[in-house]
Amino acid sequence: MHREHTRSIRIGDRAIGGGSPVLIQSMTNTRTEDIEGTIRQIHRLEKAGCEIVRCTVPTLEAAEAIREIKKQISIPLVADIHFDYRMAIAAIENGADKIRINPGNIGGWEQVAAVVQAAKEREIPIRVGVNSGSLEKELIEKYGGVTAEGIVESALDKVRMIEALDYCNLVISIKSSDVMMCIKAHELLAGQTDYPLHVGITESGTLLSGSIKSAVGLGVILYQGIGDTVRVSLTGDPVEEIKAARLILRALGLRRGGIEVVSCPTCGRTKIDLIGLAGQVEQMVEDIPLDLKVAVMGCAVNGPGEAREADIGIAGGQGEGLLIRKGKIIKKVAEDQLLAALREELLNWDSGQDL
Repeated sequence: MHREHTRSIRIGDRAIGGGSPVLIQSMTNTRTEDIEGTIRQIHRLEKAGCEIVRCTVPTLEAAEAIREIKKQISIPLVADIHFDYRMAIAAIENGADKIRINPGNIGGWEQVAAVVQAAKEREIPIRVGVNSGSLEKELIEKYGGVTAEGIVESALDKVRMIEALDYCNLVISIKSSDVMMCIKAHELLAGQTDYPLHVGITESGTLLSGSIKSAVGLGVILYQGIGDTVRVSLTGDPVEEIKAARLILRALGLRRGGIEVVSCPTCGRTKIDLIGLAGQVEQMVEDIPLDLKVAVMGCAVNGPGEAREADIGIAGGQGEGLLIRKGKIIKKVAEDQLLAALREELLNWDSGQDL
């Protein structure tokens, strides 16, 4: 089902589904019991643009830490539960805004019912999560291996289990590290449910390979109108997950805001350290609250024309550079002053000024 028509589910003070904007999630990689360290990381994630954050809850101490962590952050907190249903109940009692469980690995019917009852009493959503790596043996045998069809059947079985307990405040997550399998699974699932979907490519890898796999997989899924909230799973600093997710959503036209930096790939005409300059520009604009496209070009000959589609740009030549607005040169500066000139122009930006 297209995201415009999925159910609207509230997570703390945010909403997903029902046509709400696609929200960006990440997960802390600190020990949740380390309250101060976890709060510091969440603050960094908030600053980067994270809108929902998930923490693992493997112990009672971690569940109890949720209460204090929530007091010092400004985004909803999801508790990630594996195997022990008691941790889910403890996390709910300590104020988690949502819990993530796989009903198939937290015990039998009575244990699932106890978790659902606790969530029902506090009206918090349950994210039903199924990964390709956790697919039941019976479904592997039925479909002749791990398949998209098996993942979807597993997820819907878990949903029906919770529905049978008279609870429908649900989000579904089905993930695989196989990009094509993940795409197919989401296409199948979207045709069979109106619950909002949390989408992502699990175990996608390190910053480069993981970002590429996530961009391909999430790009195809989201472009079809499938998906209400996303997480880019990367091995590394979770702040990088937020950056990648924002870029994916912006490229698909699903997110505006923030400065988009475009830059040329360099060639033999390049007379400046364009690679270094482009990196400096990306870092510089992170905290500037403008919705603009900034071009960084390495050639003063073709730079103005190539930067025409950008709101503002710079082009470097030998010893000097150009400041460009909508393809027109507005100022010449010394090469070593390009970055400073661009920053000054952005900080004093007036979208209505004449060219």
